[in-house]
Parts: sequence; structure tokens; C-alpha cells
Amino acid sequence: MLGGVDNKLFFMSLAGFPAVLFLIFMLKWTSARGKSLVQRTPQSGGVDDYGTLVAVAKPTNHIEGEILRQKLIAVGIKATLTQTNEGPRIFVFPQEESAAHAHLKDFS
Repeated sequence: MLGGVDNKLFFMSLAGFPAVLFLIFMLKWTSARGKSLVQRTPQSGGVDDYGTLVAVAKPTNHIEGEILRQKLIAVGIKATLTQTNEGPRIFVFPQEESAAHAHLKDFS
């Protein structure tokens, strides 16, 4: 007996504290700002903001851009259609730039 209290009941009453502490740490971890695993909303940038990708076409709208992108994919060129600040652009890797220009010239 510890001060007139049954030791078993005393220690059982303290058993909930680690669980509560664990939940507090989980809540702080999941609600922390700037470290989220959820993807952010995409934002459009300039033509030079896409790393090593090179813009090869300037379609007037996304429908025309998707048609051109599918034509490049059909010949084996990896292409990306994205919305930039200057409008939609088709990007390819630098080593495929000349082939992409040649194929897009054939389709125009």
C-alpha cells in the first residue's frame, strides 16, 4: 500500500498517460505545416521553370496540344503537355528535341 491506496489501482490509473502522450505527438505530427505528404495544388510557371525539359511546341489550346502530344508518344518520344504562364506548351527531354521538332513539322 502506498499512502493508503492500493498499488495496483494506482499504477493502472497511470497507464493511460503514455497513450494520451502518443496521441498528442501523432496530432502534432499530422497537423505540422510545411511537412505534408499530400501533394500541393499545381501552379503554372514560366517556360524556363521546368528543369531540363525543352519546349518544342506552342499549341493554341489544350485539345490541340493533347493531339500533338499523342502524335509524339505514338513515335516513341516522351512528351508532357502543361499550362505555363505563356499558355500551353509541349515539353520533351533535350536528347529528343530534334526528333520532336522533325515529327511536329511533318504533322503541321
